[in-house]
Amino acid sequence: MIYLAVLMALLGCMALLDARYKLFFFARPLAATVTMAAGLAYFLAWDVWAISLGIFLHRESPLMTGIMLGPQLPLEEAFFLAFLCYQTMILFTGLLAGRRHRRTARSADKQLVEHDGGPRTGDAA
Repeated sequence: MIYLAVLMALLGCMALLDARYKLFFFARPLAATVTMAAGLAYFLAWDVWAISLGIFLHRESPLMTGIMLGPQLPLEEAFFLAFLCYQTMILFTGLLAGRRHRRTARSADKQLVEHDGGPRTGDAA
């Protein structure tokens, strides 16, 4: 149960960042929902494939709920994958927003320098 609570807290932290900076769900909710659903479906399919090959195995732990979505697939795995997808999209959209912000700031600085560096009215020639 502790692991699920930690994952939910981490998802909450990602949502707070998203809400504050309007990066993903708070910027484009429909596109974000489709992207998250596609990412979650992809990684869950990957997990099921790896489980079928015997690569991924679930071990009992007192930190987990014990609820299984399928053979060897605990509930916490879905929350972990959701966190993984959300974190990746927050990082990606955050980097894009940072680049846009720097470009805008650089452009504004350049315009300020051009404005300040030009001839001034009222100056003696």
